[in-house]
Amino acid sequence: MEYYSNQIRLLVEQLASLPGIGGKTAQRLAFHIIDMPKERVEKLAETILKAKQTIRYCSQCLTLTDQELCPICSNPARDQKTIMVVENPRDMSAYEKTGKYEGVYHVLHGAISPMLGIGPSDIRLKELVHRLEKEVDEVIIATNSSLEGETTAMYISKLIKPTGIKVSRIASGVPVGGDLEYIDEVTLLRALEGRVEL
Repeated sequence: MEYYSNQIRLLVEQLASLPGIGGKTAQRLAFHIIDMPKERVEKLAETILKAKQTIRYCSQCLTLTDQELCPICSNPARDQKTIMVVENPRDMSAYEKTGKYEGVYHVLHGAISPMLGIGPSDIRLKELVHRLEKEVDEVIIATNSSLEGETTAMYISKLIKPTGIKVSRIASGVPVGGDLEYIDEVTLLRALEGRVEL
């Protein structure tokens, strides 16, 4: 039996199709939008449409931006000779929140996954190789520590090493506040290998 009119049902369905939004959250959002003043709803819709029309890839690092170059690539204070390779813009944002990294980024928009049919040509590796033709001192590989992330890191490392550019991988291991007994063996091994002198 249908509980809602057609328009409410369509709104809930559209909201539920967004990643991370389940049926109950979609329903709550739909009723919130319906209760909002008309001007706010129009502003929300206008902002979504404008974002879709204007946001594109940065011509250098391939993150999402509404300019030719993103704020990081266009910042003259950033170290253009150090490139951190990340899987997606969310990963880049996570590193930026630390406030400690002063280089630039390269966003792959994915990771190599033979199981899903995603090969090296399906992510933004060609653009990375093109960037390496300029003066680059170091490439920091900051892909996830998943099987796909590790596969991508190994591929990039083998691709770059012959050029003589320094290639490094972010350390991974035990999270702060983590109990060793609950952490898997691969994570513990990576923590041991990535140890630093005190």
